[in-house]
Amino acid sequence: MEQSDSKRVTDARAAAAKIAAEKAAAKKAAAKKAAADKAAREAAAKAAQKQAAAEAAGQQAAAEEVRRQQQAAAAAAAAAAAAAQAQPPAQPAVPAAPSGCDPNYAGPCVPIASDVDCAGGSGNGPAYVGGPVTVVGSDVYGLDRDGDGVGCE
Repeated sequence: MEQSDSKRVTDARAAAAKIAAEKAAAKKAAAKKAAADKAAREAAAKAAQKQAAAEAAGQQAAAEEVRRQQQAAAAAAAAAAAAAQAQPPAQPAVPAAPSGCDPNYAGPCVPIASDVDCAGGSGNGPAYVGGPVTVVGSDVYGLDRDGDGVGCE
C-alpha cells in the first residue's frame, strides 16, 4: 500500500474514532441530563406532596378551631339558658305595712319593737307575731331561720 493510501486510511480511522468519541460523549451527556431531569421531577413531586400535606394539616387545624369555637358558643348559650332558668321568680308586690308594723315583713303585722319572736316559739319577746310572715326586706328580727323568705312557719 502506498503511503498516501495509508495516510487516508489512518486519517479515516482517526476521523471515525473522533466521531465515535463525540457520539459517546453526547450519549453520556444526554443520559446525565435525563437523570438530572428525573431527579428534578422527583424532587418537585416530593415538594408538592409536602405542600399538600401542609395545606391539609392547616385546613384540619382550622376546622378543629371552628369546631372548638362552636362548642364554646354552645356551652355559653347553655350556661346563659341555665342561668336564666335559675333566677328566682319575681315576688309579687307586697302592699305597704300598716303604721306600727315593720315594713321588712308582709302578712301579719310584725310590730316595731326591740325584739320580736314567733308566737309559740322559744323566743323571749317582748313582742310576738303569729306566722307565717313573708320577708320582703331585711330579716331584722331573725324570724326566717332557714332563709327561704318565710318566717314563723
